[in-house]
Amino acid sequence: MLTQKSLAPVVLFVYARADHTQRTLTALAANPEAIDTDLIIYADAARDDKDAVKVQSVRDVISNVNGFKSVTLHLREQNIGLARNIIEGVSNVAQQYGRVIVLEDDIVTSPAFLGFMNAALEKYKTEPKVWHISGWNYPIETDGLDDAFFWRLMNCWGWATWADRWQHFNKEPQRLIDSWSDKQKHNFDLDGTGVFWSQVTNNKIGKINTWAIFWYATIYENGGVCLNPSKSYVDNIGLDGSGVHCGNSKTLTTVQNQLCITSQWTWPLEMVESPQAVEAIKLYYKKQQKSFIVRATNKLARLLIGKNIF
Repeated sequence: MLTQKSLAPVVLFVYARADHTQRTLTALAANPEAIDTDLIIYADAARDDKDAVKVQSVRDVISNVNGFKSVTLHLREQNIGLARNIIEGVSNVAQQYGRVIVLEDDIVTSPAFLGFMNAALEKYKTEPKVWHISGWNYPIETDGLDDAFFWRLMNCWGWATWADRWQHFNKEPQRLIDSWSDKQKHNFDLDGTGVFWSQVTNNKIGKINTWAIFWYATIYENGGVCLNPSKSYVDNIGLDGSGVHCGNSKTLTTVQNQLCITSQWTWPLEMVESPQAVEAIKLYYKKQQKSFIVRATNKLARLLIGKNIF
């Protein structure tokens, strides 16, 4: 039985999307646990004059938030970027409370989200092998999977962890490149999907500046596992071109009315990776790669011969 004392705080990171922020807050407040939950919001400052009005609109939204035990605002005076904002904010809140639930301004939650996250945080708080709780799952076939499963990879669309795990976080792309074996890199890349290791190398050359891939790397290096729900408790509404690191895509979104509302869970019996889940997610990535190739080929064909060839 969860008590008010055992409820983790929620830290929310916002920037310049007022509508997304409002939808995120409204959905979160609909969780029964919200009224007993501390909400801490980190709002980054405008990157340039173009974003200043949007940033102020977000600050107007977060200055009038109700439905939580408490609301604490951290309004950045200078733009520090999403990665640094999250790293510093999660570190501060986790250190203060011992555990933390993390959201960004485009994550709309199920009314059962806080229940699931808090129950998992409480259940695995003394299990050093469990490093991360995810609120989202890929759109895969879930027949045969329990309500949740363990695997190597973390998802950052609504997640949670504990201070004693997060304290090990570090962002050292060059060290990973130099010290990891080819076998480690391949395994980390979900057996050669091409999706994950490239994020490490792209951070090294300055092509991107992200944090999540290094939290995954930290967990991986320490032999940790991540708990994942079989059915998503969150929907990412930011894949509309409005986000810092998001393209304009619907391939990973979840239809909101299909979000999981289960409030009782069957937990995995063993803290080991689920082969079924891993194979299903690898198949998902293979389909995405094939779809991309087909689209690119058809686009070229239309330019050359005026019609699709697939």
